[in-house]
Amino acid sequence: MNIQLAIKKGQLILKSKKIKTADLDSYVLMSRAINKEKKFLILNSEEKISKKNLDNFNNLIKQRANGKPVAYLIEKKDFWKHEFVVNQDVLIPRPDTEILVEKVLKLTKNKNKLNLLDIGIGSGCILLSILKEKKNFYGTGVDVSNKSLNICKVNSHKLGLTQRVKLFKSDIDNFSRGKYDLIISNPPYIKNSTLKCLEKDIVDFEPKRALDGGINGLSEIRKVINKSSELIKKKGFLVLEIGFDQKTHVKKILNDKGFYIKEIVKDLAKNDRCIISVKI
Repeated sequence: MNIQLAIKKGQLILKSKKIKTADLDSYVLMSRAINKEKKFLILNSEEKISKKNLDNFNNLIKQRANGKPVAYLIEKKDFWKHEFVVNQDVLIPRPDTEILVEKVLKLTKNKNKLNLLDIGIGSGCILLSILKEKKNFYGTGVDVSNKSLNICKVNSHKLGLTQRVKLFKSDIDNFSRGKYDLIISNPPYIKNSTLKCLEKDIVDFEPKRALDGGINGLSEIRKVINKSSELIKKKGFLVLEIGFDQKTHVKKILNDKGFYIKEIVKDLAKNDRCIISVKI
């Protein structure tokens, strides 16, 4: 069987499972199976595929047909300007979360040597993307998961940032190291009663602890804000990703902890997605 025919068969299997990105996914998974770029697949579509590579490809297609996200199958995901290593121990970076990076860079465009904290760092995509742009910034990442921190270490090394990042395994309630000019967080904010309503790709494969925000979706956000009020310097920025329907509640929690709301930012679908506040 040649490459083109194998890809077409893969596409048909994925389409039968109502996977909207079936055509692209099949190409991406073939690239992974034979360890070649998409350009090679197009230019060598008539080339025969070895049994070993075909078996690899068919296995990837089977897993994708069962809902496993492509990012976990190929163990990488593009975010901002870089490619990040990911696995099922970390949340897959979303395009909407790039808004946090964009806003932090805008807030700090005239700043030098700032000290940043990322609460719930996961793969490190937010903090590392910022540090890569700002050569004199230093970052600290906190996460409750050793496995997440290990993935972040891999990405930090890959981007040449190990000298400017410190990582700590800790629940944010128990973290008390340093004072920070800016704190960022994409905390779990989904109501646990609605977790089961998420798409199969998400609910069956992504880490629940990175999604579950408790009964009302605000328990982890509240913890982040409470601790940030202690760890942040006066006039420091707190940049939070939130759920589309949480703006009013989160604003109140922030106000009660001495934060002034500077800006509410909408995502690509025009939903409220990010709150920027200042410690007063």
